[in-house]
Amino acid sequence: MRDLGVGFGYLMKGQRWVGRHGKSYGFGLLPGLVTFVLYVGALIGLGYGADDLTAWATPFADDWGSPWLGLFRGALTALLFALALFLAVITFTAVTLLVGQPFYEELSERVDRSVSPDGTAPESGLPLVRELWISARDSVRVLARVVLYGVLLFACGFIPVVGQTAVPVIGFCVSGFFLAEELAAVALQRRGVELKQRLALLRGRRLLTLGFGVPLTLAFLVPLVAVFLMPGAVAGATLMARDLLEEPSADADHAGAVPPPPTA
Repeated sequence: MRDLGVGFGYLMKGQRWVGRHGKSYGFGLLPGLVTFVLYVGALIGLGYGADDLTAWATPFADDWGSPWLGLFRGALTALLFALALFLAVITFTAVTLLVGQPFYEELSERVDRSVSPDGTAPESGLPLVRELWISARDSVRVLARVVLYGVLLFACGFIPVVGQTAVPVIGFCVSGFFLAEELAAVALQRRGVELKQRLALLRGRRLLTLGFGVPLTLAFLVPLVAVFLMPGAVAGATLMARDLLEEPSADADHAGAVPPPPTA
């Protein structure tokens, strides 16, 4: 359980880092602002059209009497919007990172240089176009996993009691895990860590990953909060990635925060 607190600590350390480096913080805000405007427009459009979409998808209920028709379609509309919000939380990070790849790469490198004993940061050595392609490809792979989980959770939402209690909790955990993966990928891709390896690394410290990602997922549900937390989230994920890979740190505040994983 200690890892939950350690993971949350990385989130706080990232916010403190950007707080101490104002120029880097402002630099990292731009991609989030652009993506936020696009997502708000999409969610508003869904809000206006969700009722019609639900009615179109359930023609068999047209002859149902009141109040059952309204209750049934109202519940489906709420579930549809909840699923859209769930996907928005996950894809917001992926899309923002894709839009702002050069911004966040530079921000992550600044974090690495600031805590590295020799003042250097790992570099992928790949052209920007190649980095964008790898990032987009991995984001699609992660999104496919998220959609699968989302559909399963959406279906489980109809189970009495369980659908209203356990399913939302599991949904936030799934969101938090993949959100943490997307953010840590900025630093880990520069180190040549592939998606499969990243997922295995984070699964090996699942509570740590959830401690970082779940609070961030909850915070991202508040409008505009995601935009302002993104730079610090990238910084915190970079610090987390360094310690997960057991890289030395010159800053005592960041060093040794994660004990090495147990050996088999």
